[in-house]
Parts: sequence; C-alpha cells; structure tokens
Amino acid sequence: MDRADIVDTAFRQKVLSNDLPQGAASSGPLSDHEAVSIFRAQCLSRNLDRRSRKMQAAGQGYYTIGSSGHEGMAAVASALRPDDMAFLHYRDGAFQTRRSAQVPGVSATRDMLLSFATSSEDPISGGRHKVLGSKALNIPPQTSTIASHLPKAVGAAYSIGLCRRHAPEHRVLEDDSIVMCSFGDASSNHSTAQGAINTACWTSYQSVPLPLLFVCEDNGIGISTRTPRGWIGANFSAKPGLKYFHANGLDIYDTYRVAAEAADYVRRHKKPAFLHLSLVRLYGHAGSDMQQTYLSKDVFEGWEDDDPLLHSARLLIEKGVLSGAEVMAIYDEAEAQCARVAKDVVTRPRLQTASDVMASVIPPKRECAPSNGPAQSAREAMFGSDAKQMSTPQPMSRLLNWALSDLMLEHGEIVMMGEDVGRKGGVYGVSQKLIDRFGPDRMIDTLLDEQSILGLAIGMAHNGFIPMPEIQFLAYLHNAEDQLRGEAATLSFFSNGQFTNPMVLRIAGLGYQKGFGGHFHNDNSLAVLRDIPGIIIACPSRGDDAAKMLRESVRLAREEQRVVVFVEPIALYPMRDLLEDKDAGWMTQYPSPDQSIALGEVGVEGEGPLAILTYGNGRYLSTQAAHDLRADGIETRIIDMRWLAPLPAEGILSALKGVQKVLIVDECRQTGSQSEALMALLAERSDLPHARIAAEDSFIATGPAYAATMPSRQSISEAARRLWERLE
Repeated sequence: MDRADIVDTAFRQKVLSNDLPQGAASSGPLSDHEAVSIFRAQCLSRNLDRRSRKMQAAGQGYYTIGSSGHEGMAAVASALRPDDMAFLHYRDGAFQTRRSAQVPGVSATRDMLLSFATSSEDPISGGRHKVLGSKALNIPPQTSTIASHLPKAVGAAYSIGLCRRHAPEHRVLEDDSIVMCSFGDASSNHSTAQGAINTACWTSYQSVPLPLLFVCEDNGIGISTRTPRGWIGANFSAKPGLKYFHANGLDIYDTYRVAAEAADYVRRHKKPAFLHLSLVRLYGHAGSDMQQTYLSKDVFEGWEDDDPLLHSARLLIEKGVLSGAEVMAIYDEAEAQCARVAKDVVTRPRLQTASDVMASVIPPKRECAPSNGPAQSAREAMFGSDAKQMSTPQPMSRLLNWALSDLMLEHGEIVMMGEDVGRKGGVYGVSQKLIDRFGPDRMIDTLLDEQSILGLAIGMAHNGFIPMPEIQFLAYLHNAEDQLRGEAATLSFFSNGQFTNPMVLRIAGLGYQKGFGGHFHNDNSLAVLRDIPGIIIACPSRGDDAAKMLRESVRLAREEQRVVVFVEPIALYPMRDLLEDKDAGWMTQYPSPDQSIALGEVGVEGEGPLAILTYGNGRYLSTQAAHDLRADGIETRIIDMRWLAPLPAEGILSALKGVQKVLIVDECRQTGSQSEALMALLAERSDLPHARIAAEDSFIATGPAYAATMPSRQSISEAARRLWERLE
C-alpha cells in the first residue's frame, strides 16, 4: 500500500479508538477557535497531499514534494499577520492553507490542486510548475529550492527599515511588517543558507534593523541523509545577533506560543530570530521516493506514530475543544472537498504551446510616476566642481560616475550595494563621492559575500526599490550565479508576472587589464549569463555610450521590471588614447541626462563594405585596426552590438545593409561566446561571407602575456585582410 493510505487508515483507527500519542497538555495563548482553524488547515494540507498523489497515479497530476509531517507550520501562519511576506520551504502547504483562510476570497483547495494539475488556471504559476505561492497571500513562489530564497529574505527584511527613511513608489511592506523565511534542516547546511544567516547576524550585530524570522523545519533527514541529533540547535542557538527559539512542531499549542513569541520579538526589536521546529517526515522525500530502500521500517513507522494530526487531535480532544467524532468530521470534510475539487481541476486547460509557456518570462510593464529629472539647482549643488568638467572629454569611469549620480538624484528608489562601493568608491573609483552625495542608506557597503549582495538586491526589489548591486569582478559572479538563474530570472516566470525583482546588476569584467590579477580579475566569459531567459546583458565600449546605456538600463528596470546585467569593461574604464599617446581619442563629453540608447539599438561607425561586428574592448581594438586597414585601402564599418542579450538581431541585420563581408570580433572565448550566436545569425539570415576571431579557450594570465589569448589590434587587422582578400 501507499504509505499515505497507511497513515490515513491509522489516523482514522486511532482517533476512533482514542489510541492517541502521548504528549504534554495544551498550554499557552492559543484560543479554541484558532486551534480549530489550525487543525482544519492541517487536515486540508494532508488531504491535498493525498489527493495529489492519487492524481499523479492516475496520470492527471504532477505531484512532486508534499507537506505531510510539517503540518505544524499552520500554527506558524496563525502566529503571523497575513500581510507579512513569507518565503516558504517546499513542505509548507499547511502554512499556505492556513493563511488562505485568513484572507477573504482565496481558496487554498482549488488554487493548490490547480497547481498540482499544472492547469493554466493555476493562479500563481499559470500551470508552469507545482509551486507554493500567492500574490493575495504575499507569498512569492518557490519551487524545489534548497536555500536560494534565504538571501532575498534578508534583503526584503532589510528593505522594511530602509523604507521608513526612503519610501519607494512601489512599496509593498508596512513599517511594522516582518519577513518569514522557512527551510529544512538539511537545507540549513547549504552555503547559501549559511551565508544568508551570517549576513543577518552581521547586520543585526551592528544594530541595523532587520525584522526577519528564520524558521527551520527540522525533520531529521535530507532525502536519505540523516541530520545528526542536536545539530540544528548546536549550530544556530548561540549566533551573535540572532535570537534562538525552539518549539515542538507536533504540538500546535507549543508551536503557536513560541512562534508568536518569536514573531513579537522580531516585530518589536527589528532583529532576526531563528525558530527551530522539531517535526517528522511522512511518505518519504517526494512522491517517487521509496524511503524503505534506505530507512529501516522502525524509523518511518516511528514517524508515522508521531503523526502531527494525531497530536493535534489528542490536544483538541483532551482540552474539550472537539470530540473524536468532530475531529473525524473535519478530516472527512477536507477529504471530500479535495476529491470534489480535484475532479473538476483535472479537466481544466493546460499550457500547450511554447508561446504559452514563455508568456511570463519577461515581466509586465508597470505604471511609474513621470520623472522630469532633477532640478538644475540640485544638480549644481550635487556635482559642484565636477560640473565644470562635463564639457571636456572624460574617460568611461568618470562618465559612469556622473550618470550614476544623475540617476540616483532623479530616482530616489535606486540603492547601490556591494563590496567597497561606498567609502572607497569602488575598486576603480566608479562610485566615488556617491556616499557623500546620497548617504550610506543608498550606498551600502556589504560584507564579502556575492550571494548576499544579490539576495539583498532581489529582496529589496520585492519591496519597490530599484537595486543596483555591484559584483566587483566578473569571475566573482560564479559564487552567486544561482541568485540570477534560480531566483531573479525565474520569479516572473513562476508567478505568471505577478512578482518581479527589477534590478541593474553592475559587473566589472572582461580582459585586457595590464598586470593585475590574472583570471580572477580578468574573466572573458559571459556564457553563464547568456542563456538565462529574460535577462538583459548590456556592454558599453565608450564612456558616452556607457552613460546613455545605463540610463536605459534603469528605465528597463524601473518601468519594465527587467533584470539587467550591465557589464563594464575594466580595461576601458581609464582609457584615454586611441592611436597615439595623449591623443585623447577614446574620451568623450558627458551626454546630457535626457540622452539614452534604446535596448536593441546598435552603434555604427563608418560606411565601408567590410563590417566588423563586435562589442566592448573589441570595438576599441577594431577601431584601431580600422585605421591600419584604411592605410591598405580597406574601408570598414564597425558595428557595436552594445546589447548582448537579447541578441539585437534586427539592429545588426539593418546595420549590415550594403556590406560585402563581415568579420566578427569577440573578446570572449570561442566556446560559449557571443560569436557563436552571431555566426548562426549570419548563416541563417544572411548570405554575406563571414568569419570570426575570438579568444582562445583559455584562462587569462598575469604579466606580459595578459592579452596573448585574446584578439589584438594586429590579429584583427590580419583577420580582416584575409577575409577581404578571400575569393568566395
């Protein structure tokens, strides 16, 4: 028999025979009415699990991970306010069923069964995944996450205090809200969880407001690996800045009392707390998991004897709140309701086409208050002596600094965060003076943890801010890339566009730095970003373009709720000269604040029949090569992609009109680089002869060979001559 049926039969028999597990008597502030409401949510969650397993067995549903054994989370939901944002563990069906009953007009039964059936009418994901989540319940969707939602919970909690000082236009959370984030005992060992909890402690230790409740649902096992007895308490009970609470998650009275105390502590003190719940796991890890293959029978039968519904029944019967018959009536009512609704939801439509599935990859646009730009007097006061230099050519780093200043002055919801972005002004000085202009609230010097930097940004975006996180070097992104791939990029997709986390992520990257750091400070691969659906990648090559593209990136985040990755070529930050020493050929004046470059708009320089299609450092080197080619009578047309994703195909093809041949110059590695996509574009949509020059599939060295593996002025010239002279 299915263990779910065994547990169901045992529950019925034991309630009817009053053969209930032993335990402490009910105590605490939980009212009779609330206790019954919690029990109803527990019964509904349990029967939703059972019904979804039956749907899957019949080929009508796509059940993954259930919540049985974790029904104590219904009591946690009762201890919180329904407008407290909740980032849920994948076993928190009982939390959602209880919160659904607290918010008028929400049907947990229908909503969750529609999700199990992957119906396109599923109100949270539109049939894209079995997820917990609800816009009405302030529960952003989570799939089978390990711990990737913890960093953004820290960010959302941090945003509450910041809102009191700098309220954004699209604010969501109230001043006295708290954020709840739940996860399993096994998940707590993940580096993402450890980093997020450490960040919370680090923040709290400095008395920075952080109203965050961590809830660890400890069932003693992670799939098949047992958690050492006492490990969670030993690991988290004595961390600085983090208040520890423990409750018996099988006892709704104890859970409610301790959860209410923990929530009250967080709400009053604006400090994080760690609520440790002792629970059991029923039925195995997931629907397909056969726990009897790796657990002895006495282990999982022991968990079944400690069924939390049996404990709730005992407590309610002993206290005289319900009789055994009334307990069974509630349980049977939940089962009948699930069966009735399931019969209908399996007939509801499902997604059919690629366009249906992809409809929510890109978030919807939103209404924003019109901006007329900052007053001239405010700009003059902010820029001071810098204003006098704006009419003279400057390098990219200076123009980016001024563009950031203008944008932050115009949009009060922009907040920057990252390692050394504040007092130091960034490793390369791009954010110098910004902390003096806008203060530490909007220029946040973070601890050294890329996952926490991106999580802070994602969480703050949940509460209406426009974050501009900085990753100090492109190679460092790999420490946290799942925060983009698994969280930022998927949120709109899995919520059918209801939840978004707009941001502009600035990354100093690419190669050609002389004598600094080798690979970890010169990383010429963007492959990890290029295949993430919905993300925009911008890469300017000159200072004026950088300022104008940054303005468009902020507009895309603010108005279109997009996730934009703004890659700033490190080697071009200080670049002044182009062809000769002190010729100032790569510096430009600061473009006026009303100028921008639209997404997909490519840059074109020259009208020659030989096109060089490139970006970033490639444009700089190709411009040098074009000078050399002109001496040989070869006229070029340099096309700067600017926007690397989505690929600006139409802009590129339009810029190629009248061209005879195309050379692609890509400073990234041959494998996984933009050049692969460009070669495919030209092969599929153009008859033009074309070739490419890209970097070797190698890491970058330090010392004299710093640029040896990448295209150069000379190698570009030689490749262009070969292509131009080649007979087709």
